Amino acid sequence: MRFFALKGSEQLGAAAARALSIELDPHEERDFEDGEHKARPLVSVRGRDVYVLHSLGGSSGVSANDKLCKLLFFLATCKENGAARVTAIVPYLAYARKDRQTKAHDPVTTRYVAQLFEAMGINRIVTLDVHNFAAFQNAFRCESIHLDTRKLFAPLIAKLAGDLPITIFSPDSGGVKRAQLLKETLEAETRTQIGFGFMEKRRSRNVVSGELFAGDVADNAVFIVDDLISTGGTLLRAALACRERGARTVHAIATHGLFGKGASMLFGSQAIDRIIVTDSVDSAAVAKARYPQAPLDILPIGHLIGKAIRRLHTQGSISDLIGIDD
Repeated sequence: MRFFALKGSEQLGAAAARALSIELDPHEERDFEDGEHKARPLVSVRGRDVYVLHSLGGSSGVSANDKLCKLLFFLATCKENGAARVTAIVPYLAYARKDRQTKAHDPVTTRYVAQLFEAMGINRIVTLDVHNFAAFQNAFRCESIHLDTRKLFAPLIAKLAGDLPITIFSPDSGGVKRAQLLKETLEAETRTQIGFGFMEKRRSRNVVSGELFAGDVADNAVFIVDDLISTGGTLLRAALACRERGARTVHAIATHGLFGKGASMLFGSQAIDRIIVTDSVDSAAVAKARYPQAPLDILPIGHLIGKAIRRLHTQGSISDLIGIDD
């Protein structure tokens, strides 16, 4: 096996490597003055099972486009130099939110990104909690693996709720299935009945509307679930609605903490007691350092990625890691 983590994803890569009891393999990345770059492995990959980890969340000074381009070129370089099999480990997959046409002449970037990866000759892509699971599966023609993060969140949900009844809540209708799956996982783990709710949300030209609210949240510990947090506006809108209807505590849960411009309003709001994300993108740690008083918890996922790599390399079963039964 060869395992590389590109610049910006080294900490997550190192955590996954520790779970595998190996070291990250060395590579070189060079940026040129005109904005071009070069990256190459510093060890032979010929005949090897190669895994390359890079999360594609844009950060200060490095856009999602830069990261995507660097990852694609490095994957192709490994293939060019004789790797037997190449797997892209992409905890956060950029452009996955635009998975269908909602206006005339819209792009379908999920499919375009899939075609780019496949053009590099990769054998497999592994990711976590994409915006639309069905669109992700349908976009790729190579093997696509979607790791399940629900069991990571379940123990913390039970701890934060304490003795209060729990409601799992989706901030929009598009996330209902995600919230329902978390609800089922939590019921199986705790052997208690879990409440459920969701809120209507429509977005047009960046204007959000919709007032429908379903679910009983009064005197409950409410956990609002989404795949990612960007500005936090969607979560904050749902949190305020839950508070207005008598929620005792409100917590926000998302796999990817992008925390872009405007997220400071989320951290400063009294409507949300805790925000829980994973370290799938480095912007979560940046936000934690920038807002040290923010009620932000970051769950590590390195062990999950390491476990998946080990199973894939040894051709073991990954059913429990992707949330399905054998």
